[in-house]
Amino acid sequence: MKIDAELSDERRPYRQTARAAAAEATAQRIVDAFRARLERLWFEDIRLEDVAQEAGVTVQTIIRRFGGKEGLLGPTSDAIERDVLSTREAPPGDAPAAVAALVRDYEVNGEVYMRALAQEDRYPALRRMTDTGRASHRGWVERVFAPELAGQPDDIARRRLDGLVVATDVYVWKLIRRDMGRSISELEDHMLRLIQAALSISNALPTQDIPR
Repeated sequence: MKIDAELSDERRPYRQTARAAAAEATAQRIVDAFRARLERLWFEDIRLEDVAQEAGVTVQTIIRRFGGKEGLLGPTSDAIERDVLSTREAPPGDAPAAVAALVRDYEVNGEVYMRALAQEDRYPALRRMTDTGRASHRGWVERVFAPELAGQPDDIARRRLDGLVVATDVYVWKLIRRDMGRSISELEDHMLRLIQAALSISNALPTQDIPR
């Protein structure tokens, strides 16, 4: 009996680990199914029933784990950001490589970004997602162009960073690729020229014009 009890105690951590792994795999399937719909549907048109069916779970399981559609936006945003940072990886100071990586991201995820931005005023949870995306993009720009920003006075560095964020924004991709129908190479050329203009800023605004 003692031996059986000892074996049971030894197996318990393995069972707990297996259950945790299974629960994590289930959560990942739910997030993946939700993300796939978020990429092609308006938020209001996403049905938990469809997400549950694709993930192989019940609606109750989704609600119990995430609390519903809005609760899914947080982990989905985290998953997208991990993929984005991996796709956008570029050496600091290499503007062409950075732009090429950025455009690869926009070609894959640009539509979902635009759809989220179009709905952010209607859903607070989507607003949190897009605010996170804006902060992440600015942080990426600051890291990639750190050599060009280094050593500049604070006000000039801030204005250059603002210009770089604008030059590489998803709306630039939308205007040139979607609205104008231009090629990827033309988009990259436009972005590089806008980046060059942003980095040429060498004078500061009058103190009274600088936001506090």
